[in-house]
Amino acid sequence: METRPPLPPFTRDSAVQKVRLAEDAWNSRDPARVGLAYSLDTRWRNRAEFVQGREQAVAFLQRKWGREIEYRLIKELWAFESHRIAVRFAYEWRDDSGQWYRSYGNENWEFGDDGLMSLRLASINDKPIAESERKFHWPQGRRPDEHPGLSELGL
Repeated sequence: METRPPLPPFTRDSAVQKVRLAEDAWNSRDPARVGLAYSLDTRWRNRAEFVQGREQAVAFLQRKWGREIEYRLIKELWAFESHRIAVRFAYEWRDDSGQWYRSYGNENWEFGDDGLMSLRLASINDKPIAESERKFHWPQGRRPDEHPGLSELGL
């Protein structure tokens, strides 16, 4: 049986760990790696797009990171209970014309006993920003531990 620790039911510490592991994976921008965190029959609502299954999730991420260049993400735990976690997040990216954006959102996650995410509901808004307004400046990949989180950045 495939498992993805930490496993539910979540404690505050294990929920924080699960959120950081998700942030790290998404910052890798590796759709196949990210896809391993989701059940084979995962269901997503991402903005107005609906995804069914791990294969569609991976294809979605390939399209996403094809257009969201220099993507950097910070996630923060908002709430948790048993098999569910709610997060808030912000990410910065630019499009192929050089316009920068900060995208803000909330996600509700539900996990099976195996720790794989079976449901992901994401609401996201994009705000165009000037390059000088960027706050996420670490090298592409995992956010360094010493880099401030959303609350510390006032986001």
